[in-house]
Amino acid sequence: MASSYAADVMWPRWAEQDRDSPKSNVTGPGQSEHHQDYDAQSQEAELGKASLRGSPIWCYVAWVWLTTAETILDTQKPWANHFEQSEYSLENLACSIMDLIGAGTKTMSSTLRYALLLLIKYPHVTAKVQKEIDRVIGRHRSPCMQDRSHMPYTDAMIHEVQRFIDFVPTNLPHAVTCDIKFRNYLILKGTKVLTSLTSVLHDSKEFPNPEMFDPGHFLDENGNFQKSDYFLTFSAGKRACVEEGLTHMELFLFLTTILQNFKLKSLVQPKEIDTRPVLNGFASLPPTYQLCFIPS
Repeated sequence: MASSYAADVMWPRWAEQDRDSPKSNVTGPGQSEHHQDYDAQSQEAELGKASLRGSPIWCYVAWVWLTTAETILDTQKPWANHFEQSEYSLENLACSIMDLIGAGTKTMSSTLRYALLLLIKYPHVTAKVQKEIDRVIGRHRSPCMQDRSHMPYTDAMIHEVQRFIDFVPTNLPHAVTCDIKFRNYLILKGTKVLTSLTSVLHDSKEFPNPEMFDPGHFLDENGNFQKSDYFLTFSAGKRACVEEGLTHMELFLFLTTILQNFKLKSLVQPKEIDTRPVLNGFASLPPTYQLCFIPS
């Protein structure tokens, strides 16, 4: 099902010109005509390269197809043979896109919704962030990533949002790479394990009053941002989520842009806002709520 969907959606536009032409033997991945006319395949690949040359590649899919076309030109392998032997298969491409949607878009949007909920729940935090925005950025330009190093309270607020919501409490399954003894338990190589990120993110020794939303958890006595080894919202080690840097960048730019241009107003009193997740299984998802964006 996924492969069929990928074949329909991801076949590049420039290939459509030849795919449906009765004069062409290049019809689509997996069809027998691919074994018959390498010249037509080369011509189509060059046409694709030309259509994308000189402008940013429009998406991840186009990049994969362009890479595939270049590989075929270099190896002179038919399309069908290439997809049987390459990691750039339709199945892998479909799975990769689902990963980008599930692990990228969905997690980011849920975290942003949770952040806005917490900002209307704690208006004094919002006021401090907006004050810092006015001091560092002002109203005459858009925020940029270079501003982040000059905005310790905003940076602390974003880290505290991620710590507080504990988005993936038990992390993803991992497997131990060798026999290891942990707290008098012998864990054999290959055993699947789930790590409790909650136990770290809500450790009261590192974060006093861990059940409270407080950006001060990431500020020192002078108001400077301080990192914490207990900030493991993206797991740890070699298998930590590669999205961490991108997420911090997106959250910073989204939230500072919103708070630079709008005041947030809840339709209910802040004390009546419930920040408990509506779903707390693999992921902690925020409850539904309403708010107003008032131009400032």
